[in-house]
Amino acid sequence: MHFRHRNYAQRRRHGQRGQAMSEYLIVVALVAVAAIAVYQSFGQVLRSQTAAMARELAGEDGSRQSRQARAAAQSAVKQTNSKTLQSFTGNAKGGK
Repeated sequence: MHFRHRNYAQRRRHGQRGQAMSEYLIVVALVAVAAIAVYQSFGQVLRSQTAAMARELAGEDGSRQSRQARAAAQSAVKQTNSKTLQSFTGNAKGGK
């Protein structure tokens, strides 16, 4: 009887570890999706800024890349300001 109880406790602990791993994977997936969304919005900004830094570190002029980064950032801001929840739901106003 004691042996059965010990096996149950071991299985229960193992199940809890599996549950914790599943929760961890869900959190990692959500972070990855958020990172992809941010990179899509600001990807060109990051590429241009990285290119400007690389050129400056190489002793060259990186002002063109800096201007491209600034323009891409302004474009990204305009896109985020124009997109609301109503942009994604075509019938948001129709339900009222």
